[in-house]
Amino acid sequence: MIALKETPQIATMNIDGISVEFTEGETVYEAAQRVQQSIPTLCYDPRLEAFGACRLCVVEVEGIRNPVASCTTKATAGMVVKTKTPAIEKHRKTLLEMVASENRQVDVDPLRGFASQELTSLVVDYDAKTGRFQGKQSGKTNTDDKNPFILRDYDNCISCYRCVRVCAEQEGDFAINVMNRGFETQIITEFGNDLRDSSCTFCGQCVQTCPTGALADMKALRAADKPGEIKKTRSICPYCGVGCSVDILSKGDSIVGVQPAMDGPANEGALCIKGQFAFDFVQHDDRLKKPLIRRDDGELHECEWEEALDFTAAGFKAVREEHDRHAIYGIASGRAPHEAAYTMQKFIRAGFGTNQIDNCSRA
Repeated sequence: MIALKETPQIATMNIDGISVEFTEGETVYEAAQRVQQSIPTLCYDPRLEAFGACRLCVVEVEGIRNPVASCTTKATAGMVVKTKTPAIEKHRKTLLEMVASENRQVDVDPLRGFASQELTSLVVDYDAKTGRFQGKQSGKTNTDDKNPFILRDYDNCISCYRCVRVCAEQEGDFAINVMNRGFETQIITEFGNDLRDSSCTFCGQCVQTCPTGALADMKALRAADKPGEIKKTRSICPYCGVGCSVDILSKGDSIVGVQPAMDGPANEGALCIKGQFAFDFVQHDDRLKKPLIRRDDGELHECEWEEALDFTAAGFKAVREEHDRHAIYGIASGRAPHEAAYTMQKFIRAGFGTNQIDNCSRA
């Protein structure tokens, strides 16, 4: 027998005077987000298991004495929730001032990462003072790690553990972890080694989820002092056939960084090391700007496209005439769009009468 999947039960709750429908298993935070009732967070990432550590998302629930973390509290039928009361807002401002007073800096460059402005924005929104609780600090920046991709600036760490959790829950790498407690808390690799000597794959997920820029994109930060506004352009990563959505960061005519698109249908915010960091080839001095033909002297020479296409066609024709059609084999690029892949197979099948065509995306 085939077991039928049960339809989720829909119930109703009240959030700030708004009647909200929810399904069984949803949290108060998820229900509030759906009706655009903004609740601040620092340790929350929708891709991760709710943690409830930062306590910024606490709300008042009728019938419960103390405020509860909305990200871990399940919604129940008839629940009455208030997300913004004078007491709750004062609580949030105090927490932000405690966090901001411990960090070396709050205003960080947005080139550090996708989520790097979260603390900065909340401090501004709540007009939180950054020195009210000035004193002992936790976290110690690791300036000895010589990897070329990720800056480990732990003086800005707030121990939200988003980096640790995304590495474990999303990537399955478990390359970083948490050591000690309180002011001695530190994000580490196994045996305190460099990231290069750990199981880190340099996917950059820890960088993009960090809400303070404590983990930062070192390659993007090369352009921190470059004049101009940061522009984001949505595109598709060219490295394989998965089709990961990316936001290309540019200043002027220069690409300065790449961030994963959190709403990308194929990747949902994930990227590999190439998609995240391997973009320098675009503006490299050695990048070809014209086709090359190997002439009679055995050397490659620049030429115009018309000549290059004629030269290529003559080469195909000569091979077919001398060795027959089965001497020709085509491999389409995984970087090409569907239309180009279709044209390539048509070229081989219709042009040469052979099915010897493949695509590197299958690898």
